[in-house]
Amino acid sequence: MAKVARTVVVRSQPLPRKVFLILCELIAMYRNMVEQLVIHAIEKDVRSFVKLKASKYRYLRELYPSLPSHYAYTVCQDAIIRVKSFHKLKRMGRTNRRYPSVNKISVWLDDHLWRMDGLTSIWIATHRGWIRVELELNKLYWKYINRGWRIASEARLKLDRKSRRIEIVLVFKKDVEVYKPRGYISVDVNENNIAVLVDGIVYLFETGLKDITLGYYYRRKRVQEKYDKIYGPGSRIERKIMGKLGERSKKKDIRFKIANIVVGIAREKQYAIVMEDLGKEPARSMLKHIKDPQLRHRIYQSSLKGTQKTITFKAEENGVPTIYGNPRGTSSECPVHRARIVYENGGRIGVCSVGGEKWHREVTGTLNLYLRVVGGDGSAALSLRPQPVDGSPMPLGSTATSEPTWIARETWARWKSPGGCTKTPQNTL
Repeated sequence: MAKVARTVVVRSQPLPRKVFLILCELIAMYRNMVEQLVIHAIEKDVRSFVKLKASKYRYLRELYPSLPSHYAYTVCQDAIIRVKSFHKLKRMGRTNRRYPSVNKISVWLDDHLWRMDGLTSIWIATHRGWIRVELELNKLYWKYINRGWRIASEARLKLDRKSRRIEIVLVFKKDVEVYKPRGYISVDVNENNIAVLVDGIVYLFETGLKDITLGYYYRRKRVQEKYDKIYGPGSRIERKIMGKLGERSKKKDIRFKIANIVVGIAREKQYAIVMEDLGKEPARSMLKHIKDPQLRHRIYQSSLKGTQKTITFKAEENGVPTIYGNPRGTSSECPVHRARIVYENGGRIGVCSVGGEKWHREVTGTLNLYLRVVGGDGSAALSLRPQPVDGSPMPLGSTATSEPTWIARETWARWKSPGGCTKTPQNTL
């Protein structure tokens, strides 16, 4: 049994002027406390919530006696998280500031500072007493409510001054039973496609992320060339235009659709999902020897890690186990002879240096990753085949090119139920 948590942002209805001013005052007091605690924690080298609360709780209560006492607890939690993040950036050499900047504020609320009023409104404790706020509920909120998720006791409050509303970040929790896998699905995430190995067949889903990245790269470049001359780099009108391009939302839509397909197939077959362990920042290691600015931008925006996180995100909700394997040499090693595959002119098809058979890069990547998990190389998966694999019985294993089954983006992007591939497989492994 695994505990899964998800956040949902819910906006309020337009607030009355009096209620809105009360919340503005609350945000101002909260910001002041966070700024003071952050400076104190950096100067005194305090990195523990308990120590910070012990040293500043009484001071905070005297500073704002009208505030409910539990704000002194939550503001200490907020401040210590910011301090820890700042120290991490310092260690990585990504900031030269003396103190962390407090730009965006979201008020942390515990179970003593807020409560639900039915399903459509909430009560919030303020320095002026409890106030009731009506909510504008979205589809995602009702999705979790109708599927048996429970609303947790913690929440966050943000202020939207333009529309005179607040945003409540709700946390939904659920206990999900993770099944014992009967088999494995191997997933290899690439810049412009995703290869999925299911029951010996490799399906290659075209994502089109490369074309989206390049298209928006040139659009942003034209916008920058036009407005940088007039208003200077990073002007407000330039940022506004950039925000309306919609690159992030399109990529997010693709990632969630492909994740639903992969997780749907795995759940239907009761399989586990195997993916490469790319590390924390795979793009940085890939860009060490690349100087072309366009190629560097493409790699940074390829969303390899983001796609994997989305698949893991959906797998957790559905109780599908996920396993990460070592990606080293998966596309350059022959699955049959464990010899080097030679690719000419950066092509996708290479030749085994020992057996001479041809291999498609995506096929070798997913198959080698699968064999490492099934063969047992220290991963969390059960070892089913401890001896080296003999690939001679494989159909087309040594006499023809092993190519994946190509699935165009127009085909899978409109699937509503991930029941599997609709095309007839061209070959098996």
